[in-house]
Amino acid sequence: MLTRRQVLRLGRGFLAGLGAIAPACAFRQQHKLAAFESLYHAPLASNLQAFGMDRPDALKDYAAARNLLYGAAANPHGLSDPVFTAAFLRECAILVPENELKWQSIRPSPTQFDFSQADRLLEVAQRHHLLMRGHTLVWDQALPDWFDEAVDRQNAEQVMTAHIAAVASHFAGQLHSWDVVNEAIAVPYSQRSDGLHPSPWLELLGESYIETAFYAAAEADPQAMLVYNDRWLDYDTPRDNAQREAVLNLLEKLISKGVPVHALGIQAHLMGHETRFNADRLRTFLRDVASLGLKILITELDVTDRDLPADVAIRDSIVATAYETYLNVVLEEPAVVAVLTWGLSDRYTWLSSYEPRPDGLSVRPLPLDEAMNRKLVWTAIARAFEQANR
Repeated sequence: MLTRRQVLRLGRGFLAGLGAIAPACAFRQQHKLAAFESLYHAPLASNLQAFGMDRPDALKDYAAARNLLYGAAANPHGLSDPVFTAAFLRECAILVPENELKWQSIRPSPTQFDFSQADRLLEVAQRHHLLMRGHTLVWDQALPDWFDEAVDRQNAEQVMTAHIAAVASHFAGQLHSWDVVNEAIAVPYSQRSDGLHPSPWLELLGESYIETAFYAAAEADPQAMLVYNDRWLDYDTPRDNAQREAVLNLLEKLISKGVPVHALGIQAHLMGHETRFNADRLRTFLRDVASLGLKILITELDVTDRDLPADVAIRDSIVATAYETYLNVVLEEPAVVAVLTWGLSDRYTWLSSYEPRPDGLSVRPLPLDEAMNRKLVWTAIARAFEQANR
C-alpha cells in the first residue's frame, strides 16, 4: 500500500495511471512481479507483508536474538534531525560514522587533527548506549588535498603510522572495531598478480603498507576488533570472482605472518537489477574466510534501485528480495557477527547523489522511507534475522 507521501512524490503522471488501472493492468503487474520472483528465486511482497511491519521489535532486537549486531552509518547532519535520531535509536545497536573519521575530514593540514565531528558522534553513541565503529584509518580515496605535496617515499610510513597512532589512540577503548585498511584490492584496475589497487600507499611503501597499518592500529587501540574492509565480493561475475580470490589470498598472507587482523568487512553495495548471484560461491568464500579464524562483518549493506522500474511497489519488492536473498546466505555462516546498512532511511543516503535514478524519482535503498516508515526492506532484514539458524 502506497502512502500519500509516496504517491505525491511520484507526481501527476502516476496519479493519472492509478485512475486508469484496469484488471488487465493488474494482471500484467502481477506477472511482472512473478518474473522478478523467478529471477531471484525468493519470495516477494506478498510473503514479506505477511511477516508484518507493525511488530514491536526493532531490527537490533531481531539481530540480538541471533547473537548479531545490527546498526547503520550516520552523520552529524542526520543525527541533528530528531525524527531520524529517534528512528536510529529505536532500530540500531551500533553506529558507523559515514565520513567523520576519514583523512579528509579530520586532517585539515599535515600538522592538525580535527576530531570535533567524530567526537560528536561518539558522544551520541555513548549517551544512548550504542556501540560505534571506526571507518577508516587507511583509504586512498579519502586523502586530503595536501597529501600529494607533503608525502613522499622518505616520510610516507611515518605519516601513515603517526596518523593511525593519533586517531586510534584518541578513541582507544571506546570503539567496537576499526576498518584499518579499506579497499586495498581492485582487480579490474590492477596490473599486479595480487590485485592490489594502485594507490599512493602502494606506490610509496609497497604492499607492506597493509601489515604496517594493522600493527600500528593494534598498538594504538589494542581492545578494538581490527578489520580489513573491501567491496565487489557479492556476485558471480568475473570481477567479483577474481576480487574474492584476491581478498582471500591477501588475508591468508596476513594471517600466515601473524599480522593482527581480526575480521573481514564485506561492503555489500548490492544492485537491485543484478541477478548473477551464486549462493554456493558466496557460502564457500565465507567459509574460507572463517577457516582463517576471522570474524566477518557486513559493513555497508544497501541496494541501489537506479535501474529498476519506476513503480514503487515493484521497486520495493525487488530491493527487499535482494536483501533477503543475500542475508539468508550470509547468516548461515557462524563467523558473521554484524550486519550494518550504509544508512537507515532513504532521507539520508549517499545513493541519492552517487546513484540517482535517471527518471528523477527518489531512490529507495534502505529499511526506512523518507518519512521513517518501515518498508519491505525492513521486513526482509527482520525476517532474515529471525530465520537465521545460528
